Amino acid sequence: MVKTRKVAATLGSALAPKVVELAPGVTSSFVLHALNRAIVGVGPLPGAAAAADKALAEHGSVDRAIRDVIEHHVAYAGAGGFVTNIGGLVTAAVTIPTNVTGLALIQCRMVAGIAHLRGYDLEDTRTRTAILECLLGKEKVDRCVKTHKLPAPPMAVATAPVPDPALSRTMSQRVASEMLSRVVGKRAAVTVGRKIPVVGGVVGASADGYQTWQIGRYANRELLPRAR
Repeated sequence: MVKTRKVAATLGSALAPKVVELAPGVTSSFVLHALNRAIVGVGPLPGAAAAADKALAEHGSVDRAIRDVIEHHVAYAGAGGFVTNIGGLVTAAVTIPTNVTGLALIQCRMVAGIAHLRGYDLEDTRTRTAILECLLGKEKVDRCVKTHKLPAPPMAVATAPVPDPALSRTMSQRVASEMLSRVVGKRAAVTVGRKIPVVGGVVGASADGYQTWQIGRYANRELLPRAR
């Protein structure tokens, strides 16, 4: 499993720039759009706050509601991962933008729901920037903070004295690059390692679901309660 992840990461970093050329719609702007749609709602899915409030009403506890939010979005990510990972790299230019955009929307909605339940204002630029940072995952954030590529972890960003518009733009670019690398690496690893398309779908579903679960756990630990 560890070896497979390393292969996926290496392939993702190498191939992501090429896929951007094939799929120019996958830019930092799609991350901000996904975050906005996650917060206000899209199609049959209500906004993050409404979904989180419903979970809270059903479970009567913030902690239980957060677990419910995470579980539902892990299921959404798994279903999306299966559909968009059937086939090989031949269809990458078509399916990778769909996979990245869908996964960004799901993960943004999950983290926004957690932030709302913990008392953060989803209209606040600082909160939105922190939500995007959570999508990078703990290991990536810790590494970027240590090397001064990011100023602080999500909690500190969300509670900063004043918003930083430049940081918000930087974060969206970093998240776009990271998500694209993950998806491309996963697709490449699946295609190289397994030649059966349906198996690729199963592996993709597992990868997207597990990654979403990890991000949910990170956001749950990182975004501590705030007084409303």
